[in-house]
Amino acid sequence: MSTLRRRFAVVAMLLLVPTLAACGFNEQTDAVYQASTGTNARNGDVWILNATIVSKKDGAGTFAGTLVNQTETKTVALTSVTDATEMPAITVAPSTAVNLGETGQVRLEDAGIAPGKFVALTFEFDNGQTTTFKVPVVDNTGDYADVPVGKVHKADKTAQPEGDTAASGSPSATASPDAG
Repeated sequence: MSTLRRRFAVVAMLLLVPTLAACGFNEQTDAVYQASTGTNARNGDVWILNATIVSKKDGAGTFAGTLVNQTETKTVALTSVTDATEMPAITVAPSTAVNLGETGQVRLEDAGIAPGKFVALTFEFDNGQTTTFKVPVVDNTGDYADVPVGKVHKADKTAQPEGDTAASGSPSATASPDAG
C-alpha cells in the first residue's frame, strides 16, 4: 500500500505544479507594468508615457509626461494640448523621447484641475495624430516637487512661482523654468 500512496502523491504533485507555479496566460508578468502615478497612451507614432498634471493650486497645472517618437525617420512635433495656456511646438526626433516634466513647457488652466482628480486631455501632433485620454492630477510635492509650476511670462517664457507678484524682468524677479 505504501507504493500506491507514493505513486498517488507523485501524480498529484505533477498535476498541481503548473497551478502552484502560476504558469499560464494573462498573468501580470505577461503585461506591461507601470509602476507610476501617471497614465499611458501607446498608440500612433508618438507614445505619451507617465502622463500627469502637477498642480500647486486648483485650476492650473503643468503637464509632466514623456513623449516617445516611435518612428525611425520622421521628426514629429506636438502642436497643441487641451487647455494649454501658451505652448511652443515641441519636437521629438526619430527614435527619441522628450521629458516634459523637466521643462515645464506645457502649462494648463482648467477648472477641473485639482489634485486627486482626472482631466481629459487631447494631444495633437503635426503628423495628424490626435490622442485623447484622462490624466491624473497630483500635488506639487514629493516626487513632483521639482516640476516647474506657476505662471509663464509671455516676454521671457520663464516661470514665476505662485504668489510672486514682482513685475520686473530682472533675474531676481523671475525664476528659471527649473526652479518652480
